[in-house]
Amino acid sequence: MKPRLIFPSLLALLATTTTAYAQLRAGAAVTDITPPKLPVIVNGSMRSRTVDKINTRIHARSLAVASGDTTIVIVVADSCMMPRPLLDEAKSLAAKQTGVPADHILISATHAHSAPSSMGALGTDADLNYVPFLKQRLAEAVAAAVANLQPAKVGFAQQNAADFTALRRWIRRPDRIGVDPFGNKTVRATMHAGRNLDDVTGESGPEDPNLQLIAFQSLDSKPIAVLANFSMHYFSDRDISADYFGWFCNGLKNEIAPGTGFVGIMSHGCSGDIWRRDYTKPDSWDPKQTIRQYAAGLVDVATKAYRRIRYRSDVPVQMLERRMTLSYRVPDAQRLAWAKSVVETMGDRLPETQPEIYAREQIFLHERQQTEIVTQALRIGDIGIATTPCETYAITALKLKAASPFPNTMVIELANGGDGYIPPPEQHLFGGYNTWAARSAGLEVQAEPKIVEADLGMLERLAGRPRRPTAQTRGPAAQAIASLNPAAWWRLDEFTGPTAIDSSGHDRDATYEPHTTFYLQGPKSDAFVTGGETNRAAMFVGGRLRARLSSIKDRYTVSLWAWNGMPNDARKASGWLLSRDRNHGVSPVGDHLGIAGTARTPGRVQFEHGNTTLLGKTEIPRWTWTHIAFVRDGETIRLYVNGRLDAKGTAPATQPPHLDTFFFGGRSNNTSNWEGRLDEIAVFDRPLSTDQVRLLSTQP
Repeated sequence: MKPRLIFPSLLALLATTTTAYAQLRAGAAVTDITPPKLPVIVNGSMRSRTVDKINTRIHARSLAVASGDTTIVIVVADSCMMPRPLLDEAKSLAAKQTGVPADHILISATHAHSAPSSMGALGTDADLNYVPFLKQRLAEAVAAAVANLQPAKVGFAQQNAADFTALRRWIRRPDRIGVDPFGNKTVRATMHAGRNLDDVTGESGPEDPNLQLIAFQSLDSKPIAVLANFSMHYFSDRDISADYFGWFCNGLKNEIAPGTGFVGIMSHGCSGDIWRRDYTKPDSWDPKQTIRQYAAGLVDVATKAYRRIRYRSDVPVQMLERRMTLSYRVPDAQRLAWAKSVVETMGDRLPETQPEIYAREQIFLHERQQTEIVTQALRIGDIGIATTPCETYAITALKLKAASPFPNTMVIELANGGDGYIPPPEQHLFGGYNTWAARSAGLEVQAEPKIVEADLGMLERLAGRPRRPTAQTRGPAAQAIASLNPAAWWRLDEFTGPTAIDSSGHDRDATYEPHTTFYLQGPKSDAFVTGGETNRAAMFVGGRLRARLSSIKDRYTVSLWAWNGMPNDARKASGWLLSRDRNHGVSPVGDHLGIAGTARTPGRVQFEHGNTTLLGKTEIPRWTWTHIAFVRDGETIRLYVNGRLDAKGTAPATQPPHLDTFFFGGRSNNTSNWEGRLDEIAVFDRPLSTDQVRLLSTQP
């Protein structure tokens, strides 16, 4: 008889549903990693700086978790970032001391910009006196946690902490593009551009507002440790300091188990484009807020979540690791020659200006060409943990959490290496500090999707089941669109392009052109999605959405939600929303819908067809979601704003049979394209009535 073959994924699934797991064990420890000698070089700035004063001591906080023969260890160190070779050596030392395999050890940095430098980046070199000390202490941190293992139980909680985090990377207006260190006008998006709201069109991506906790207690319910995770870059501090991460850990201990061996740990969530200042709410910014006040507020949020946790003790513990070789974005011959000439003039001194800093970085990238990175995935019961060795954008964490096969998933960045920023590929087109090729942002353009796929693949193996679909739920407003049977309907809730999925059931997918970004907040979440989800929308940064709809003739309706990032008086046309015409031109027979600028009455809906123009009466405010509908019934044109008829007129119905290409978020000739968000674009192969348009503009 031939043996039966059972695929590993099925075998793992059977195990998760039928196996009685061994008793969970957990142990935690705190190891001081404050530099014994001062002054010390501190990382996290463009230029090098040394510090000779300790504000707060810094630590490596470690957590060991075991079940049966498997033990894993997580260490979170107060450091800006740590290089993979150093961490590999520390893990090897720890493995010899404890017997825990090196590939079952995770070491990450908090990303405090006030900690000693253990790796070179931009204008700062590693402090060679501190590096061997840190390596030894990291190994000791692993051993200390393993030595404290005891029978335990585990639970998970999550709490929205949106008031403590916000997007710091904003899209600049097309007429306000900045210059990069190489002398090129490429900076379409940059950090903290939202300080001057007149310069920008909106945020470049979403935030991840959830504070997550993995809590461990002894079997008699005494707290052992909490591993927290939050997406906020750093607070900023002077001298040697653990930043808000250390204050949070101490504050959590004081709230949960003062005077005990309890260990609070704050790991760094995906925060590459995140900081604490919300530029959308300028009146709420308090420049006098202290680190202690900020951390105390976050501790309050964590404590509320902690009180709700339920625990289990019979859960599996597993861990996988993958090593990948990724290329650097190396300089071409012209840039390399420029870099060498700049570095030659510097002599032996460190770089001081941005051009000098990035010239030296080009030399490093040219010499290295590629690097090895480490990604890991862990399982503790129904909790998944994924890692990235980079400064990762918040959208990357949202991707992993949405698709993870585990109901609860944490993402820890700057783990097992410090490989710089990895923007999603579409963000590279917008330039800015996070994309300038350097050791701090040098990995290949496709690094982010490769890391995401590696993490999801490992999470699937650990869970024994496939990843979850990421399409959003349908709330009553979405159901209203579906009930009218659109010919095509793009919800624009994708994490990435180039495909916009048609939700109508007619398989008329559309294509995002480059210069689009994804997953920002859309209109009316309580209407379009359910279960507390956030409705999502695409942000257009000069690109368009393109679709071919051959069934549409001269009687049709387009319904969409628009959020304009441009001032209405910034250019002749504030922005075009819809264009039915041939690419690269404007013909006498095309239909074009947009928001007027200075050429007409700014802020009004405008329609053009050949020499025919129709202008609405309602001014559409900037940065406000507005429902707009265009109805063509042969030669009759109707324009609606928020369900109300705003203009009515006539235009020739002269579309030839093959004029079937529709552009959304831009004009057919690529002028004054939309700068802002669009959502819930629905096209109907018939003219809708006023009542039907009103249904689409309001929550049923």
